[in-house]
Amino acid sequence: MSAPIHPLAAATGGTDLLLWVAYPYVCLAVFVVGHVWRYRQDQFGWTSHTSQLLEKSWLRWGSPLFHLGAFAVIGGHVVGLAVPASWTEAAGISEDSYHATAVALGSVAGTAMVTGLGMLCARRLLTRRIRLTTSRSDRLLFPLLSATVLLGISATTVHNVLGGGYDYRSTVSVWFRGLFALHPRPEAIAGAPLLFQLHALTACLLFAAWPFTRLVHVWSVPIGYLVRPYLVYRRRAQPTRRPSRSTAARRQA
Repeated sequence: MSAPIHPLAAATGGTDLLLWVAYPYVCLAVFVVGHVWRYRQDQFGWTSHTSQLLEKSWLRWGSPLFHLGAFAVIGGHVVGLAVPASWTEAAGISEDSYHATAVALGSVAGTAMVTGLGMLCARRLLTRRIRLTTSRSDRLLFPLLSATVLLGISATTVHNVLGGGYDYRSTVSVWFRGLFALHPRPEAIAGAPLLFQLHALTACLLFAAWPFTRLVHVWSVPIGYLVRPYLVYRRRAQPTRRPSRSTAARRQA
């Protein structure tokens, strides 16, 4: 007697189940367990590992552009992936208005993020002192983060700016929400364009690598981080030397 076929397996192939169900859940599990392990084993390493002392000119412009652009991009992803289209329509926002606003604001935020990330990567590659202090986790993080960002920008540019438009809210968003609702829908993303699929896969891998890189500092950053200056390093005040007796005698003379 043959074993019954699970309805999810019958509707999708084994590869789709592996890529869009098993792989994301493994990455999420590593994300959660990795943060617990990192906090318990490496609290003193829970930092962004500032390298301001080694170079400041690139950092002064690259870091704000990257961080502000990243916050805007993350906010756009939260609305686009977590909020169903029916909710925005109920709020009086038509799909055309949402699409035009998302493309416009996303393009500005994405450009700022890519520019800032490019400056930070160039700073790390071109400044010898910083290149020599680059850790193994940074060698993993920067290429992975760059690939995730560039794939997302490429998908938006090819399909929604230069192309006829692609409604990812009816495919990628459905798959994303299904993961957290414990009702995975791999068929929803299986037919999405390749660039969107690659962006989703690299994003999952980025979440898996998150707890083992400097990205953990996101959870301990105070709200004032966005407006406060960088760490201020001051020179130790040099003690004033008292004039010798002979020098004082000559001055009096």
